Amino acid sequence: MKKNKKQIFEHIKTAFMVISGNALLAFLVTAFIIPHNIIMGGTTGIALVLGKYFPIDTALVVFILNTILLVLGLVVIGRKLFFTSIASTFLYPLFLSIMQKIPNIDKLTDNTLLASMFAGVLMGLSLGLVMRVGSSTGGMDIANLILAKLFHKSVAIFVYITDIIVVGAQAVVSDSESIMLGIVVLVLESLVLEQVMVFGQSQIELFVISQKHEEIRTKLLTELRVGVTMSYIETGALKQESKGIICVVHPRNLYAANELIHSVDPEAFVTVTKIKEVRGRGFTSERKTIDFLQ
Repeated sequence: MKKNKKQIFEHIKTAFMVISGNALLAFLVTAFIIPHNIIMGGTTGIALVLGKYFPIDTALVVFILNTILLVLGLVVIGRKLFFTSIASTFLYPLFLSIMQKIPNIDKLTDNTLLASMFAGVLMGLSLGLVMRVGSSTGGMDIANLILAKLFHKSVAIFVYITDIIVVGAQAVVSDSESIMLGIVVLVLESLVLEQVMVFGQSQIELFVISQKHEEIRTKLLTELRVGVTMSYIETGALKQESKGIICVVHPRNLYAANELIHSVDPEAFVTVTKIKEVRGRGFTSERKTIDFLQ
């Protein structure tokens, strides 16, 4: 029963993240990208290029392109890609169409630099929300995967190629300022996306090398009540076998951990590393209290 509840929660979380991500992406495109003629990649970028020459609806073009690419992905790559991309393929054009009907949404700011900054930050956030739950944003992501499979090359190569082609096509029909603003969007998008993908509960990792490793291990377990992992090591100069201690603590416990270690061995070698996210027993799942041997 508990497992079923967890699965239901995970499904709800996935649905919320995918819906929120696509809604946010549609909002920023409608509110900032289109009104200020800022260039961007993906199927939206293709739609913006076509819109320069033909009186067509951006949301409709995105929907058609996404659907074509989704079907091609099913044929060339398989069902797994199809099912991870189907939601975004239809949700994003739907939200884009809805956002375009909101009065004055394209008049939130007259400052193009401010618009590009908001667009970049929100784009990184929206894409990160979708990708964090293992879903695909569809569109050009599928095209890049198809090209990678057909030509047996890295996906990253085709990501760069397609982005250059789409952005380059917009650059032809855009002024220099729009191009520079587009670069601002891409840079901010990359920075925020990276942070969202690794976002979690920040922790501190300690790696301790000491001849008194057993005493330090015991004190960390009993006094600080944190988990430890022992690692077999060999010293570099004397080639002596020993054990290292790996311990992850909350930042507020860093001072106490350092004091505890050096109270046992003032000469202990300690490295401190900030880590973005920790998952597993005691952090994202319930901690187990056990009796351990000293």
